[in-house]
Amino acid sequence: MLLQGSATPMIRTGFRAAYGYLVVYSGLFVFGLMCLIWSGAAALLGYLLPEEWGKVVGRWVTSWGFRCYLWLLTLNGVLRFDLGALDALRGAGPLIIAPNHPSLLDAVMVLSRLPDVACVMKAKLIDNPIYGASARLSGYIRNDDFIGAVTQAVENLKAGSQLLLFPEGTRTTRRPINRLKGGAALVSKRSGVPIQTVLIETTSPFLSKGWPLHRLPPLPVCFRVRLGRRFMPRDNLRETIAELEAYLAAELGRPDGIDAAGSILARPQNPRLDER
Repeated sequence: MLLQGSATPMIRTGFRAAYGYLVVYSGLFVFGLMCLIWSGAAALLGYLLPEEWGKVVGRWVTSWGFRCYLWLLTLNGVLRFDLGALDALRGAGPLIIAPNHPSLLDAVMVLSRLPDVACVMKAKLIDNPIYGASARLSGYIRNDDFIGAVTQAVENLKAGSQLLLFPEGTRTTRRPINRLKGGAALVSKRSGVPIQTVLIETTSPFLSKGWPLHRLPPLPVCFRVRLGRRFMPRDNLRETIAELEAYLAAELGRPDGIDAAGSILARPQNPRLDER
């Protein structure tokens, strides 16, 4: 009886772990499948629609698809999201949206709430058969040609779109934030559009750079997004970059940041697809 009683917690732990693996990695599979199906449709629409119409349709479908995907992830309670702060940017006019980059889900979270955003992406993703056609239809910007990317970014902002640009250039490897690149500051200077910082906090390094995909994190994994300071365009790029980096490091390095995200998101949730 003692052996049987002591084995019960182990069995429960095993079931929880198996459930976590099933939910997390089947979710990643569903995401890849959704992107593949939409990429096929986007390739066809790219031939049929004028470029400007393609951008509108591509960005709207991408945003709605990402919102559906995150909603599905919240149904099982393994992942939790607090993204409502982003809604204040919808309809706010041209902005350079500059988040920190702790995980692979960061762009998905931002784009799920904002349907008219030009995203600066790694060139290999735009060339990828799973994501490429939808990214090209949406008018997303390749990052392999710095001057060309800056020019396209400025054009999108002047046309009224918002721009998603991760100022670290890649996922965070040096906590709380990597050294910043100069793209956001340069685009802001050339376009006259301010930089809106966005702070992404998480309770886990899950899907961070170097995280092994076979490793299951402690669950649930919580994400919170909050709006930070807005930086107006300046001529001195070095000062802009230094001030932006210092601000993000100070905000993200606060000892209560991740704990606050966890306590807020640990409350029971009834997620709705149309939540605004």
